[in-house]
Amino acid sequence: MLTIAIANQKGGVGKTTTAINVATAMAATGWRTLLIDLDPQGNASTGLGVGSAQRDLSSYDLLVDDVPLMEAVVETTIPGLDLVPATQDLSGAEVELVSAEERTARLRAALAQSQGYDICFIDCPPSLGLLTLNALCAADTLLVPLQCEFFALEGLSQLLQTVELVQQRFNPDLGLIGVALTMHDRRNRLTDEVTQEVRGVLGKVVFDTVIPRNVRLSEAPSYGVPALVYDHSCQGSRAYMELARELIARFPAERVAA
Repeated sequence: MLTIAIANQKGGVGKTTTAINVATAMAATGWRTLLIDLDPQGNASTGLGVGSAQRDLSSYDLLVDDVPLMEAVVETTIPGLDLVPATQDLSGAEVELVSAEERTARLRAALAQSQGYDICFIDCPPSLGLLTLNALCAADTLLVPLQCEFFALEGLSQLLQTVELVQQRFNPDLGLIGVALTMHDRRNRLTDEVTQEVRGVLGKVVFDTVIPRNVRLSEAPSYGVPALVYDHSCQGSRAYMELARELIARFPAERVAA
């Protein structure tokens, strides 16, 4: 199973929207897909139509109570896409894990029990605490959504410093599969300037596909479905399908062949 953490410590950059829609696109392509909601806000769970009544077990139970992964998995309405939901209990997990053994490797141990999945996405919270550290320690690689705004690169540098620390101390094989530019507004000249600056600094690490600001992307979560289901022909959905194609093209050859 290929495991991809979707992380950026800044909030409101499109992490959850990216997680939901890329996971949906992968499932639609035939990949048996698992999404781990590791954000206490539980937006990925809500965005996939998994209500509180379906969250008897959650990612909190994986990390804190050592519940087997497959017991916490919930089927979504998207064929081929399963979810480990989140609850507000995760807010306390940061404190509870401080004294736990192997506190940064709890999620990695849980994912070692996965059965039948080709790919796993982890939707991280907007912070660089123990939850995100668990995701980075469990992941093979990292996908970073980056909002097209003035302070984008400043936040990215902090995240990449954390990634370097994780590589040195916990997960030397952690890679960076790419940076996805989100919330692009063609009407805003600053957006284009930031896009050019990010590409100038990071080069080919940045995906060619740019995710636009799109009303349909914003509306879809309130209906409990990904934008790709809510309106597959809208500009945002088409962009996420193209991003998924680019993502697959960056996978190691043996993963794609499998």
